[in-house]
Amino acid sequence: MVDRNHQVYTASEIVNHYRQLCQLQPAEQTILNLFRNEWSRIKMLDIGVGGGRTTQHFSEIVQEYMGIDYAQEMITACQKRFPASTQLSSRSRKFELGDARNMSQFANNSFDFILFSFNGLDTLSHLERLQVFQEISRIGKSGGYFFFSSHSLQGLEREFNWLNQISFNPLTTYVNLVMLGLLRFFNRSISLKRIKSTNYEIIQDESHNFRLKQYYIRPQEQLNQLEAAFDNIKIYSWKSGLEITTPEDLNANADMWLYYLCQIK
Repeated sequence: MVDRNHQVYTASEIVNHYRQLCQLQPAEQTILNLFRNEWSRIKMLDIGVGGGRTTQHFSEIVQEYMGIDYAQEMITACQKRFPASTQLSSRSRKFELGDARNMSQFANNSFDFILFSFNGLDTLSHLERLQVFQEISRIGKSGGYFFFSSHSLQGLEREFNWLNQISFNPLTTYVNLVMLGLLRFFNRSISLKRIKSTNYEIIQDESHNFRLKQYYIRPQEQLNQLEAAFDNIKIYSWKSGLEITTPEDLNANADMWLYYLCQIK
């Protein structure tokens, strides 16, 4: 799974796609605003930086910025997109090759804020995911923050039900059913019944024309994975950027991915 996903992210057309992205997701904008009075004192690590989508928003406002990616092609794209000569302030901005599963190049308690956006964590296996949480707990300062997004199995459950693909618009219904057919074709061993009965699943989804296998998890199970190393965990809607504050709202949420803001113990 991991090697296959890595090959996708090193493909030239994928690198070119990510180097053109520039807009923050609604939940990312929420966090940018939430910490607006603190960024200037923060040492930030941006994991899975890709083509630098988040770099332009954070690197000029934090005290120190480090972007890492496990694809050298992505790091090269960032270095070309953000050469040192274009930095507008005296703040530090660096990019380097790095793998979230083993960040031994960083000492304990190195960062105040760690970002892992665009569901980059979901390209890893279950055990590797837990390994990443341990590494982030190690290199993050106590009281610092970890902010990441992850696919929601709860949202996928809705997508797997063909009745939810029916619309008053015949064209929309057709497109929805075609996408559902492709989703089921690439995941022939996975049924709606199986999705309903599990806490996480590996899905070959529509990302980059069904080339990626990704980890989907139920929100409550994600909270369970985080509780050993993180406190004060908050969940934000991908679509609205608003915090989901009640169990009822979380259970009713159908977003295909969610954002989690955690404080490092």
